[in-house]
Amino acid sequence: MNSSKYSNITQTPARDTSAVAMTVIVVALYFSINYINSILVHTFFKHEIFTENPRYILFIHMVLNDLIQLNIAVLLYMITYIFFKMNVSLCCFLLMIAVFTTLNTPLNLAGMAVERYIAICNPLRHTQICTVRRTYILIGLIWVLSITTILPDLFILLATEPLSFFYSTISCHQDILFHHPYLVEKKNTSYLVYFSFVWLTLFYTYFRIMFAAKASGADARKARNTILLHALQLVLCMFTFTGPLLHNLFVSLFPMFVSELRIIHYLFVYILPRFISPIVYGLRDQMLCAYMKKHLLCTALKERSKTRPT
Repeated sequence: MNSSKYSNITQTPARDTSAVAMTVIVVALYFSINYINSILVHTFFKHEIFTENPRYILFIHMVLNDLIQLNIAVLLYMITYIFFKMNVSLCCFLLMIAVFTTLNTPLNLAGMAVERYIAICNPLRHTQICTVRRTYILIGLIWVLSITTILPDLFILLATEPLSFFYSTISCHQDILFHHPYLVEKKNTSYLVYFSFVWLTLFYTYFRIMFAAKASGADARKARNTILLHALQLVLCMFTFTGPLLHNLFVSLFPMFVSELRIIHYLFVYILPRFISPIVYGLRDQMLCAYMKKHLLCTALKERSKTRPT
C-alpha cells in the first residue's frame, strides 16, 4: 500500500508561543509524575510490609503500568510534534505497548476495588482469598487478557498490508495504523465490553461497601471514597477511547486553536489519569505516606552530608 495515502491525514501543527508553553507544562507534569511514581516504586520494593500485601501489590502494578504508558505516550507526542511522522514498524511497536498498558489500567482498577470489597465486607476471609500468589496470578491474567485483545490487530495488519508498508512513514495513531474496518469495529466492541465490566464491578463494590460503612465506621468510609477515586480515574481513562472523537469535534468548532487542543487532548488523555494514582495511595494512605516521607528525609540527610565540608 502506498504511504502517500496517509500523507494528508494530519496537518502540521502551528508552533506558536502558546503551544510551546503548553508543551512545557506537559513535560513538567511528565517529570513530576515520574519522580513521584519512582519514589512509590522504591518505597514498595524496599519494605516487606508492602511486598506481602495484595493491596499494595496491585497498586504498584498500576504505578509501573502507568510509568510505561506515560513514557510511551510522551515519546510518541514528542516524535510527532518534532517530526510529524515516523516509521510504521516503530510506530506499531510503540502503539502495541501503549495499548497493552492502556487496557491493563481499567482491569487493575476492578481488581483493586474487589480487594477492598473483600477486606471490608468479608474481613475474616480476606487473608485466605487475597493471597500474594493469587494477586500475582490476577496480574498475569490481566496482561494475558490485554495481549490477546490487541494481538489479532497485529496479525490482521501483517496479513493485509504489503511488506513495503512497514518501511514507510505515517502519523503514528492507532486509528491510522489499524484502519481496517473490522479492526475499528473490534476495537469499539472490545472497549465497550471492557468498560461495562469495570463499571459494573465498581458500582457493585461501591454500594456494598457503602452499606457496610454505616456499621463499620471509618475504614469502610475510606474504602468507599477510594472506589470513588477509582471511578474518577476510570472516567479519565475512558478519554483514551472517546478523546479522538471529542478532539475532532473541538477542532471543527475551533480550527484556530488546533495546536492548543492537541496538547489539551494529551493532558486529559495521557497525563491526568497517571496523576490520580499517587494521590489515591501516595498521599491518602497513611502508612505508605509515612514511609515515603522517611525515604525523602533520609535522602535529604545523605545529600546534605555529602555536600558538608569535612
